[in-house]
Amino acid sequence: MSLAMFVLLIVFVLIFLLRMPISLGMIASGAFYFVVGGTDLGSVANHVMSTYYSNYVLISVPLFIFTANAMNSGNVTEMVFKFATGLAGGARGTLGHVNVIASLVFSGMTGSAIADASGLGKTEIEAMKEAGYDDGFSCAITAASATVGPIFPPSIPLVIYAMLSGASVGALFLGGMFPAVLVCVGLMIYISVVAKVRDYPVGKKIPFRQFLLFSINALPAILTPAILLTGIYTGIMTPTESGAVAAVYVILVSWLVYKAMSFKALLRIIKGTVRDTGAISLMIGAASIISYIVAREQIANSLASLVLDITDNKYVFLLIVNLVILFLGMIMDTSTILLVFVPILIPMARMLEIDLIHFGLITTLNMMIGLSTPPFRMLLFITSSISNTPLKDVMKEIKWPIVAMLIVQAIITFVPQTVLFLPRLFGMI
Repeated sequence: MSLAMFVLLIVFVLIFLLRMPISLGMIASGAFYFVVGGTDLGSVANHVMSTYYSNYVLISVPLFIFTANAMNSGNVTEMVFKFATGLAGGARGTLGHVNVIASLVFSGMTGSAIADASGLGKTEIEAMKEAGYDDGFSCAITAASATVGPIFPPSIPLVIYAMLSGASVGALFLGGMFPAVLVCVGLMIYISVVAKVRDYPVGKKIPFRQFLLFSINALPAILTPAILLTGIYTGIMTPTESGAVAAVYVILVSWLVYKAMSFKALLRIIKGTVRDTGAISLMIGAASIISYIVAREQIANSLASLVLDITDNKYVFLLIVNLVILFLGMIMDTSTILLVFVPILIPMARMLEIDLIHFGLITTLNMMIGLSTPPFRMLLFITSSISNTPLKDVMKEIKWPIVAMLIVQAIITFVPQTVLFLPRLFGMI
């Protein structure tokens, strides 16, 4: 290890322990590395700008963020929730099932677990609590179901992964559909068991006429993912262009159909989008500095040699990757894992002839599970905060939903066709 690399690691660990923003920590660590190593900072800046900020796919990220923020405003979430209520029927534990179905529908508009948990989550938790469900259980199911947001298309993490790996955004979106449904099925099986054991209430069956009304009211919002995916898979638009069309569409829907988009609200949404985009851009820029250093120090090659000395079986490698990312998800933000650690693993996946679409869904779902796993548990913090539920009650209930998600993780890891059959069916790979 070079002296410059040693200094980088020391600075990075110190900043992590001091709980400074991780992006600033990466920039500071990189700066110390370049100063100690005597590297020309101008060439590094030129590398970062030319590699990342000229990347056309990245433009879709602020567009998807805007769409998510717009869909989180007004009464769109209420429309989605009512539509999901009609789909769930009158089984025992109906509102738990509604929670999961609504998250799947909402994920087709936002592509963000945080947007799902913070926007739709409040409506879901309040309804469950009023119906007599335990507070901790309501929050835990809301947090777990929100993980499908970045798996089902559109997905901001999958767009960033496409930038890092060169994989097709369209193929990644198709590959995420079935795993997202599997997660929902796993959670709904768990909900059915708990509802029977705890004697949770049986939901009222919605009359067909009322369900038809709910469907008509929700249809304009539900069409958002249809516009995105139709544009991409017909070849009419790129993912970036589809994101732009979807952003304009949600403005029109929120303003003309739902009457929830005033000029003041639009300015607030734009301001939030700029803030979120700035945070992601800073993280991408900081991570690109670390990626530059990793390539320069040939760390990926060294790790690849180490892994291949242990095993050349791709499924053993994927098991190791799952364990490592799950551990990192317990202590780090998902954006740090995606932008710093996943790029190191991608060359190893290529060497072992692992399909990058398959690898992308494995890593993304694993990172999303980390959002509900203590101690980092971002989704648990959000659901606990918006419902005024003690965090310890939510943590007590999240164990079995995590087990259900880990079972799905194992299925998509060791049965690649669960991810790849849709992209192959549509000729994307």
